[in-house]
Amino acid sequence: MLRLLSLALLCGLVAGAAAAETHPFSVSDMLAMARISGPSVSPDGTLVAFQVSVTNLEKNKRDSDLYLAATDGSWVKQLTTHAAGDGQPRWSPDGRTIYFVSSRSGSAQVWKIAVDGGEAQQVTQLPLDVDALAVAPGGGTLLFGMAVFPGETPEETAQVLEKKEKSKATGMLFDRLFVRHWDTWDDGTRNHVFAYDLATGKATDLMAAMDADCPTKPFGGSEDFTVSPDGKTVVFSAKEMGANRSAEAWSTNFDLFEVPIGGSAVPRRITTSQAWDAQPRFSPDGKTLAYLAMSRPGYEADRFEIALRDRATGAERKFTLRADDSPRGDRSPGSVAWVGNGTLLVTADHIGQGAVFAAEVATGKARALVGAGTCSDPQQAAGNRILYAMNSLLGPTELYTVGFDGKDPRRVTHINDVKVASARFGKPEQFSFTGAKGDTVHGYIVYPVDFDPVKKYPVAFLIHGGPQGMFGNDFHYRWNPQAYAGAGYAAVMVDFHGSTGYGQAFTDAINDDWGGAPFEDLMKGLDFALAKYPFLDKARMGALGASYGGYMINWVAGHTDRFRCLVCHDGNLDERFAYFDTEELWFPEWEHRGTPWDNPQGYAKVNPIDFVKNWNTPTLVVHGMKDFRIPYSEGLATFTALQRKGIPSKLLVFPDENHWVLKPANSILWHETVLGWLDQWLKKQ
Repeated sequence: MLRLLSLALLCGLVAGAAAAETHPFSVSDMLAMARISGPSVSPDGTLVAFQVSVTNLEKNKRDSDLYLAATDGSWVKQLTTHAAGDGQPRWSPDGRTIYFVSSRSGSAQVWKIAVDGGEAQQVTQLPLDVDALAVAPGGGTLLFGMAVFPGETPEETAQVLEKKEKSKATGMLFDRLFVRHWDTWDDGTRNHVFAYDLATGKATDLMAAMDADCPTKPFGGSEDFTVSPDGKTVVFSAKEMGANRSAEAWSTNFDLFEVPIGGSAVPRRITTSQAWDAQPRFSPDGKTLAYLAMSRPGYEADRFEIALRDRATGAERKFTLRADDSPRGDRSPGSVAWVGNGTLLVTADHIGQGAVFAAEVATGKARALVGAGTCSDPQQAAGNRILYAMNSLLGPTELYTVGFDGKDPRRVTHINDVKVASARFGKPEQFSFTGAKGDTVHGYIVYPVDFDPVKKYPVAFLIHGGPQGMFGNDFHYRWNPQAYAGAGYAAVMVDFHGSTGYGQAFTDAINDDWGGAPFEDLMKGLDFALAKYPFLDKARMGALGASYGGYMINWVAGHTDRFRCLVCHDGNLDERFAYFDTEELWFPEWEHRGTPWDNPQGYAKVNPIDFVKNWNTPTLVVHGMKDFRIPYSEGLATFTALQRKGIPSKLLVFPDENHWVLKPANSILWHETVLGWLDQWLKKQ
């Protein structure tokens, strides 16, 4: 019902705008949409502060400001208008002040602004950038992260970094892994949690000499730590490897640590499993610590369970989030937050959606509050309602509330309504079929904009990355099916074995089988779509994918000629060598059952490079030179093979992009090049 309601609402906006001057959706619309993030509800639940970022094409970046809204949806106003970036709004306990992180002083520092208006005031003037802001109960202490050399102060760290910057020698010397991670070379610093006393201006490193990161590099934030309700204790998640620092590259062992907020003691390890413990959260009464826990060491896509730790005794119990009573009803939580002392708000991938669940602490029983779209940041608001952010295939993120009974969803913000209404969207539709192993597999189709049932349409077959991910009901800013629908294509996506949101057994099915069941699902799903939707032109199909999807494009090239053209973005060509030039070694070691020297067959049986002899399909190769996850040598190798075989091919390289294309001008070039490639092979006779 909720799914139908949200889709009907957005369809109504699109239909209502049809009479006005509109245009097919394109990358320009994608970039024009304002992006809402980081909503934070006030202590009394009546207001919500959030960040809004907009594209600045002239500066080739995004500008961000803070906004404020009433949670009943009665009004929205912009709170900051500075040219510098403002984000991470956090409330003071009395609800009168919002602390935030801004670069308006030249570096990222903490600022504050009164809720009723006025000029922002700078709070911190530290020698290093701060990030992952939080306000401790009581309001006298801030917590945030800074990257320091273990055992050294921010001032000492800044001096060393400045000296390195001024040195004419550019060589970097390493004696352990990581050498580089995602898009950054290791400079020896570690993210540490600091407690900042607002009265004295003193910043205390709570992790002291720990050779570990919190927030986690490179994507962690304030969700990686929490403060007890009495304001005395901080619990954080970190990967502390001890003397064997290099093991960080092949271990997923994150533990929880406890430390007094004043830093008067060495952090104490309070969990000792060999897998991932994350997102600690104190109950409002301070008696229970909830956190997310994996059970299998070395497997980053293992299912998180919800763990509950009694603070007085240390006793723990765990339960699995279940969406229903079916064998595949287990779900892996993405986030957890308390509502009172007896209920947890949990987000999780769920059958092509990003749902919000309410889980009872006493029984572990869960019920879906919101089951449509892709939701995030659920938190309690006034009037026994839950505020959350939601986006879908028909529009970008806006804020909503829903009753605690899961009924009566209401819009809070309408930031993008005019822009959404000005673009014509393709109709999304979810389907299912019998795939590999006899399992039910789900997929999506997005109809071409201005669909005419008597016409035949070319197909853009999109393959998601991960591989433990999904092509869900979300508004993606890089692989948005609407960009293809607006260009006259029918976009088809399949959540093959390995995808998330369909039970952990389904996710696990890709382990040691990258080219088996997933490839079978993709081909069967495409055949199902061709039979179900007669307007799809099977003679004009192109396949596109990035990351694992890029790997699969290289695999597809060696195993079928059914596509007229392919697009491979940041995909591995040689799984064996990819092990040696990537950085997170736990990933290939789990997926291919060991190292290349201990289990060479695990890599050989799924290696696209061994099937280059079968390649015939014209292919566009795209790669970012700052991608250390899948180094750009893999893209160069793919293009070299295509050229040597005389296959029509092009190579698009971005020297300043990582695993993703993030800069606005580069995003435009990417879409122009990719759609131009599809048009060349699928539209021209």
